[in-house]
Amino acid sequence: MSKLPKAKIVTTVLASSVLLSGCGLFGGEQATQEIDPPQIVSYEDDATAVEEGTDKEGVAVDNQDEVMAETVTRELYLIDANGLVVPQTFELPKSESAAKQVLQYLVDGGPVNNMLPDGFRAVLPPDTEMSTNLLEDGTLVVDFSPEFTQYKAEDEVKILQSITWTLTQFDSVKNVKIKVNGHEQDVMPVNNTPIMDGLSRADGINVDNSEVVDVMKSELVTLYFLSQEGENTYYVPITRRVNEISGDKIAATVNELVQGPSLISGLLTEFNSEAKLLSEPVYNDGVLTLNFNEAIFSNLEQTQISSHVLNSLVLSLTEQEGIESVAIQVNGKGELVTDSGENLTEPVTRPQTVNTGEF
Repeated sequence: MSKLPKAKIVTTVLASSVLLSGCGLFGGEQATQEIDPPQIVSYEDDATAVEEGTDKEGVAVDNQDEVMAETVTRELYLIDANGLVVPQTFELPKSESAAKQVLQYLVDGGPVNNMLPDGFRAVLPPDTEMSTNLLEDGTLVVDFSPEFTQYKAEDEVKILQSITWTLTQFDSVKNVKIKVNGHEQDVMPVNNTPIMDGLSRADGINVDNSEVVDVMKSELVTLYFLSQEGENTYYVPITRRVNEISGDKIAATVNELVQGPSLISGLLTEFNSEAKLLSEPVYNDGVLTLNFNEAIFSNLEQTQISSHVLNSLVLSLTEQEGIESVAIQVNGKGELVTDSGENLTEPVTRPQTVNTGEF
């Protein structure tokens, strides 16, 4: 794989940068889960116990608005028709135990069944029950009932990924440990997939092992490509092992997006294979600026950028720590328009919800 320049850190605002239009911060209104006290601090408000948590920037969040609301926005990682683990966003009834609630919505035959998009299925065996306990180090311990073990061996890794990514949407959950009927599991019960000290997003999702690489000289990057089920187009996270990043993870991510999904994945991309960065990515105070050649455009007049290309870039790059928004230039200029006619005037932040029909 060709090696692109690494990001350059600057301390002043770039006068030449024209910023892109912003979406709401992903998860900006999401509450941390309410779990068994006394591991997490709570307080009383209007006679209702409300948890304290932090948002993606570490700022204290008062969850009163969510408690008072009739519904809350949650992501559930479900399995699609291609066997991939995919986030779908739903409005769920308000709950005093958000972590337990999202797990309940992963159970086959449970409340999620009437909400499933076409081609999607729940991941946990029918009648599975669970309890949750958040430890001070950010580890969420989930104790499943014996019904949890009644799954097919080929679904084991998908179940682990679904549980981990669904629970780590909450800022205070850093990794996940699993118990069954009170007994901590070092491996999963059916196919013996290792769990050990817990799982986190760093372990990846829908891991693409189609490229043969040296594990010791490679790094995982998570990329978002497109899939389609009927008239429904949605974004799928794919974790790929990339050789010899050597600190150039931003440029390597862009390069992998341009390369596109593997042929056997069935996934789609709207990137032109000739698209490339013309200069080093520039990072400043959470904003990443990328300067592309004209091949990033989606129309013959070279005036518009595909919304799907833009979304894939933002979703993929904001998976990396510290990147909050992405600004795109073409030949050093930022006067861009999306293929839907939107003028891009501010950096694009990660969307608050993914795969809801809107971005």
